[in-house]
Amino acid sequence: MAGLESLEVPLRLLLVLDEILHRVPRCVRSGAVRIAAALSICTYLLPDVLKRFQAAHPRVMIAVRSGHSKEVLDMVLRGDAEIGLARSLHHPAVQTLSLRDDPLILVGLAKAWPRARRRVRLDDVADCPLILFDRGSSDWTLSHGLFRRAGLVPNVVLEVETIETAKKMVERGIGLAFLPLLAVAREIARKVFAAIEVVDAEPLSRSLDVIHPRQRPLGAEALALLRVLRAAVGEVPRARRG
Repeated sequence: MAGLESLEVPLRLLLVLDEILHRVPRCVRSGAVRIAAALSICTYLLPDVLKRFQAAHPRVMIAVRSGHSKEVLDMVLRGDAEIGLARSLHHPAVQTLSLRDDPLILVGLAKAWPRARRRVRLDDVADCPLILFDRGSSDWTLSHGLFRRAGLVPNVVLEVETIETAKKMVERGIGLAFLPLLAVAREIARKVFAAIEVVDAEPLSRSLDVIHPRQRPLGAEALALLRVLRAAVGEVPRARRG
């Protein structure tokens, strides 16, 4: 009897819990979408996208993981993410949808770069103080390779870990930086940064891509998110020279 009495309270609690669970609406969460995204996309694009998506789909949970583009690809291939957001990412096992261009552009503090000075040669850029970010990343490789191919040694005064840190250094007039358009479009539009055209060098071309596995079709929630993402990307300001 003592043993049965000791089970009485836990059993009663289980019955109460079962009753509560049956009363909770089953539609509180209708699904979940797992996203893997490059760090800069997480910072500069996803907040607005997810705010808009959750306003229209409040019952869908979003799980976001970040990393470099190669890590995003790996997460999608392993099935850890249903959708990946990265730059210029192609692989035979994934379907790639390019949403728009997102090149690396050279920016400086607008008040230090009047319109008449915003067309420069690469050797002039090499003599200017330059800020690089995220050593070893594809962005770092692209910007550093631009000088290497021209036989120039850039005057690198700072190497930092993140885009946001690099932006802060540009804001303080420490130097110039090649940064993703997505990360600086608003500062250019507000005339905080100036977009500087390098007239004798090829553009550092990037694309903003969505990837998903070819063998696993996207669910309804993921497709809805993709529609919101495409609309939001189309509204991001584009840089204008001069």
